[in-house]
Amino acid sequence: MARISTFLVVLLLLLLCFWTPIAESTTEYVTYKDPKAPIGARVRSLMKMMTLPEKIGQLIQAERGQVNADIVKQYFIGSVLSSGGSAPRPEASPKDWVDMINGFQNGSLSTRLGIPMLYASDAVHGHNNAYNATIFPHNVGLGVTRDPDLVKRIGVATALEARATGVGYVFAPCIAVCRDPRWGKCYESYSEDAEIVRMMTEIIPGLQGDVPNTTRKGVPFVNKKDNKVVACAKHFVGDGGTFEGIDGNNTVISNQDLFRIHVPAYWDSIYKGVSTIMVSFSSLNGVKMHANYHMVTRYLKQRVKFRGFVITDFQGIDKITPIPGENYTYSVQEALLAGIDMIMIGYNNYIDFINITTKLVEQNVVPMSRIDDAVQRILRVKFTMGLFENPLANYNLADKVGCKEHRELAREAVRKSLVLLRNGKGGETLLPLHKNAPKILVAGTHADNLGYQCGGWTIDWQGRSGNDLTVGTTILQAIRATVDSSTDVTYEENPTDDFVKSGNFTYAVVVVGERPYAEYMGDSNNLFIPAPGPDTIINVCENVKCVVILVSGRPLVIGPYIATADAFVAAWLPGTEGQGVADVLFGDYGFTGKLARTWFRRVDQLPMNIGDPHYDALFPIGYGLTTNSTSQ
Repeated sequence: MARISTFLVVLLLLLLCFWTPIAESTTEYVTYKDPKAPIGARVRSLMKMMTLPEKIGQLIQAERGQVNADIVKQYFIGSVLSSGGSAPRPEASPKDWVDMINGFQNGSLSTRLGIPMLYASDAVHGHNNAYNATIFPHNVGLGVTRDPDLVKRIGVATALEARATGVGYVFAPCIAVCRDPRWGKCYESYSEDAEIVRMMTEIIPGLQGDVPNTTRKGVPFVNKKDNKVVACAKHFVGDGGTFEGIDGNNTVISNQDLFRIHVPAYWDSIYKGVSTIMVSFSSLNGVKMHANYHMVTRYLKQRVKFRGFVITDFQGIDKITPIPGENYTYSVQEALLAGIDMIMIGYNNYIDFINITTKLVEQNVVPMSRIDDAVQRILRVKFTMGLFENPLANYNLADKVGCKEHRELAREAVRKSLVLLRNGKGGETLLPLHKNAPKILVAGTHADNLGYQCGGWTIDWQGRSGNDLTVGTTILQAIRATVDSSTDVTYEENPTDDFVKSGNFTYAVVVVGERPYAEYMGDSNNLFIPAPGPDTIINVCENVKCVVILVSGRPLVIGPYIATADAFVAAWLPGTEGQGVADVLFGDYGFTGKLARTWFRRVDQLPMNIGDPHYDALFPIGYGLTTNSTSQ
């Protein structure tokens, strides 16, 4: 009997020894799975259960073409992206997108802890990777509107179309302050004026939802009940001020000007609950931003108290070294120590990143506390957006992609983004145009080309020519739909002088401009209207009354041509809804847009911005003629 009692006591002691860890483990599991638990508690709960490989996996954002569900599962990949032009297939439907993304997600959910991956895509002017999506004007045009409510509504529409395809994270908005139009990303900037850019950060609550008064400032917020997405303010910081506007170059600037021009929009973005911030390819006073501990950790995280996560640009850490990718171990080390949380691996080998990071942690080169900080921030965003409760997308919103309501919104944005630079000669105005003219000429490379009209970051990274790019309305199609049914609309892309003279046209509409480009591919030192645009303007406008519509991502050299035209309109990159151009051209709505950029006279004046001592603009910031609606 004594032996039995002793055995029971020993058994009881053993059970007590093992009971506490088991109970704690069970409690922790329930805590991070419990949607009613505070987010901080859920993050701490999950962090305690994660191994080093599981933590490192969360730091990775891999390009969709480089991974599959098994890889996502095996390496605990935290995020997958569609880079520019990367879609499930050409002309992919919302269902195709949802099926692809859910495939990756099922890989994540089948891991030991079931941490869902976060799927990302560029959505810089609408859900631009998706066929048939509504493509809004690029930011260079939206800045013209000075309308925060408009961009907020654009954010709402973009979020809805992204969610319809299963995308939960978009790389928008770009809040760069472009100080030199030679920069190939200038059309991604709302203005050279920091105050206009700050105004346009209202797109963030459109994308993510309005931050409740109870939410601490600096903490990421996504309204998980209203089809919102995680937003990304980019590119931190000074990307719009590089030397000679060269993409990824060095921004040489005083602290006073840095915090006066380039930083303020980030304050507003963080105040409005932005969940992520993307680091710039460029350098700041000689220090690569992807390795800038002072700005990323000391300023952004510690001083401003940003609690979301910081992400690299595409393969951004490669450019820390003079020869991209030359010493990948050094690049990984510097980026992590600088305070970057998620690494956009892109087309790089994710296994190399895992092995390098593991070794850096094991050797205590990168402290475990730095890895934990990054993972906590990533998990905080995932919990905030409700990804753990609703990791899989469905087909319920498919009809929202390119829907009529969103296209009408884009059409409104086009109307408000047009700037009338000239209207008439000798006191006689040309605009608005008469709809019942007997015969009109429409000319120019950009009059009937949807790809040119949308610009870069549309279906393809660099954009491309053609009306088969996506679904939309060209300016020519819009003109034909607007004029009287009896009007003869003749289209000639590049008419000769004789053709115009013999045509007996009442007036002409000439649509010319830049061809699509993105990022460094658009850097330019001449900024001339590409051929045959100048010849088209001269051949047409010297022989018949004409309005020139310039489709471009920035101001161009127009001095030699503006006096030739009876009217001149800056249309920027209007996107898919060309009908918005015709709405204003023919007087259904008046011109209201005001320049958000200085229109220079000559390229040798650049950089030249409002307030500069050498300011001598062809048209100053804030300029824009107005017309009244004929329907009023």
